[in-house]
Amino acid sequence: MNDMDKSLFTEKSPGKLIKVHIENEEDWAFIPDPLPNSWNVPNELWPLLAQAREELARLDGIGRHMPNYNLLLKPLQQREALKSSSLEGTYATPEQLLLFEINPKEPKSQFDEANEWKEVSNYNEALRFGQEALKNIPVSLRLLRALHETLLTGVRGHHRDPGNFRRTQVHVGSDRRFIPPPSGEAIECLYQLEKYIHQDNRIDPLIFCFIVHYQFETIHPFLDGNGRVGRLLLSLMIYQWCKLNAPWLYLSPFFDRYKNEYINNLFEISTKGNWNNWIAFCLRATVSQAKDAIKRFDRLVALKEKYLKIISDHGGNIRVYKLVEDLFNAPAITIPQVTKMFEITFPTAKNDIELLVEVQILIPGQRISRSKVFFAPEIINVALRDFEE
Repeated sequence: MNDMDKSLFTEKSPGKLIKVHIENEEDWAFIPDPLPNSWNVPNELWPLLAQAREELARLDGIGRHMPNYNLLLKPLQQREALKSSSLEGTYATPEQLLLFEINPKEPKSQFDEANEWKEVSNYNEALRFGQEALKNIPVSLRLLRALHETLLTGVRGHHRDPGNFRRTQVHVGSDRRFIPPPSGEAIECLYQLEKYIHQDNRIDPLIFCFIVHYQFETIHPFLDGNGRVGRLLLSLMIYQWCKLNAPWLYLSPFFDRYKNEYINNLFEISTKGNWNNWIAFCLRATVSQAKDAIKRFDRLVALKEKYLKIISDHGGNIRVYKLVEDLFNAPAITIPQVTKMFEITFPTAKNDIELLVEVQILIPGQRISRSKVFFAPEIINVALRDFEE
């Protein structure tokens, strides 16, 4: 077993090392200092900060004037769930997530692949829960515990004490590359962080959110799920602190694409006090993901117009128009779902689905619970997959 390399921590490190015992071995843990109340933006970062603010404002402006903002918000949240989970080694395809949400099932063992689908689905649920919760409670330790509980309920980490802060020492990486504070100190750091979040400061709101994300990940307050809760918190804080109309910005796809840089930049704050690289990285992520979200929205709108014209040309009824619109919220559907949605007979629903298959909006997929699932592949590609570079 390797130890955390004490020699990497320079005099510029924003914290201190203390001796701990892990698995009957002596090692060092890092306790971060309280965060600063001001952070002067270096001259070289001002253009990047201005661009990030501009792209975020453009995204919020587009979202603000959408007749149905779920056309953009729901796929962005589903994609965030897929990518944040991927960062932790939990993989699911868009189709698997959509199938699981049509027919959720409890994993039968820790080796059941439904574990991965449920973990991704839980992340999606935690995002929606957090957005709703912010209407009544502030960003707080209470909210963090609730997000953690939503995330880990019924999945492989359910024995990892969902909704409670850890009471034992943990380490990051099998080689103990980084060792967070012991549990007692971690709780104290959390109380300081909660207080810090709500006191006045002279920091740009976007940069403030990135600074808080570092501190949360460094404290590592839970036995499991810290990365995912931290990224959930980051999205929710950007939504609230940057006064967005809805939580449009999700950085996990960028963090997943540049995973090593994400991890190293966080680590280099602890070891060298190198905030500049971390802030620059997050600002680049903001620009990239805001542009990506706008591109997805433009393509979804164009696709919707194309589909409505196809339906019109094929003499579709009002019900089929509505069905196409619903596919942009959930691009996988079964005939029984359509019968329930419109309170119609099975043969009528089957005819509607067959029309959409005939015009190549839907394609038949696998069966779940004796019902065939039909996918809208173009919507899935635009909403949830990576774009070709």
